[in-house]
Amino acid sequence: MDAQEIRKLDAYLKRLFGNAKMRVVPRPKKDDSAEVYVGEEFIGVLFVDDEDDERSYNFQMAILATDLEGI
Repeated sequence: MDAQEIRKLDAYLKRLFGNAKMRVVPRPKKDDSAEVYVGEEFIGVLFVDDEDDERSYNFQMAILATDLEGI
């Protein structure tokens, strides 16, 4: 992912989730994915999928049982 693509994904996720604190940042030494944060908290990874000559993105987010405690 280049810088322009990351900016577009960043703007899209902010608008989609209505959260200006979301951030998409490049991963060190990886050009097929980016990290997603809300504020300073890491929440997941965006992966590029170029299969079938059509570019798409997959967002992967793990939710731990400890994240659900107290809810």
